Amino acid sequence: MNETITDRIEKQIELKAPVARVWRALTDHMEFSEWFGVKLEAPFVPGQSTRGKITCPGYEHVVMSVVVQKMEPERLFSFNWHPFAVDPSVDYSKEPPTLVEFRLEQAGEGTLLRVTESGFAAIPAARRAEAYRMNEGGWTEQMKNIETYVTGKA
Repeated sequence: MNETITDRIEKQIELKAPVARVWRALTDHMEFSEWFGVKLEAPFVPGQSTRGKITCPGYEHVVMSVVVQKMEPERLFSFNWHPFAVDPSVDYSKEPPTLVEFRLEQAGEGTLLRVTESGFAAIPAARRAEAYRMNEGGWTEQMKNIETYVTGKA
């Protein structure tokens, strides 16, 4: 199987929850922490960073750090981060980050959520394919996680 690595990952899901509910799950750092599997230390604020330990089994040693770019209420939330930055002995700050964008729109009684992560072409070649593969699978799982979280289907 020969996968083609592109510069972006795109996922979308229709959620049976109001836009306001999905927005809160994305942008309230405590709610984001719950469904994403991280314990963020500070709220999301445009132009500022927040970080926290991953709580998913096997990744508890990983610290996730994001820099919030945009928060356009109930429409767009975006941040930069270093994808699949899991080796504590590596200084990922020297690499260009990717951009994660969450776009929301009304879809009938619910919300269409689109997630795009772009910028993989700038990741060092030695780890680009693995970072892409891991985040592609990771976003598939995160879409399920947010669906379960906002609809209360545990």
